[in-house]
Amino acid sequence: MKVTLYGATGMIGSRILRELSSRGHSVRAVARDTAKIPELPGVTAREGDIFDTEDVAANVKGADAVVCAYSPGFEAVGDKLHIAFASIVKALDTAGVKRLIAVGGAGSLEVAPGLQLVDSPDFPAAWKEIALKHRDALEVFKNSDLDWTSLSPSAMIEPGERTGKFRLAEDSLLTNSKGESRISAEDYAIALVDELEHPQHVRRRFTAGY
Repeated sequence: MKVTLYGATGMIGSRILRELSSRGHSVRAVARDTAKIPELPGVTAREGDIFDTEDVAANVKGADAVVCAYSPGFEAVGDKLHIAFASIVKALDTAGVKRLIAVGGAGSLEVAPGLQLVDSPDFPAAWKEIALKHRDALEVFKNSDLDWTSLSPSAMIEPGERTGKFRLAEDSLLTNSKGESRISAEDYAIALVDELEHPQHVRRRFTAGY
């Protein structure tokens, strides 16, 4: 499959890139600094800016699917997520690409009926802005004509082991027997590429966790 990947140098995006490469996909990895993109089988590094819609349209043209792992970080998020997602949606429309899978946020997952994680009393203040922005930006996909999917991680995602053993859910936060909500970035990448290869959540959000 021909895949264009945005955010290929980030913590999550770099794991997605390696997972795509290991499964034999042809990947156009887009970043502002191509020197940070590793040399991997099937991977072509391309310079690009997700905020430049025309540039995005050129980089996604001919792709079977686009994966968006863009993250603005935790500081001065502003409207970056919304603008980036709107740019990529418009670019895919222009380029005639229908399939989009995006890295979402965990904050909008439910921890109880009608209660989202970001609205719970003990949600970390440092993560609140990015969580709220991810929740708002999800509406960009919902209002598009794309065959989109958003994959929310568990509350904690970090580099770790590639086990291939995890669970999936839709709008509910997954927790283990200790009440912890976590997944390694490596296993998250497996869940995302699985969805790319065998779509089960088109025009929906889902989550992965232990």
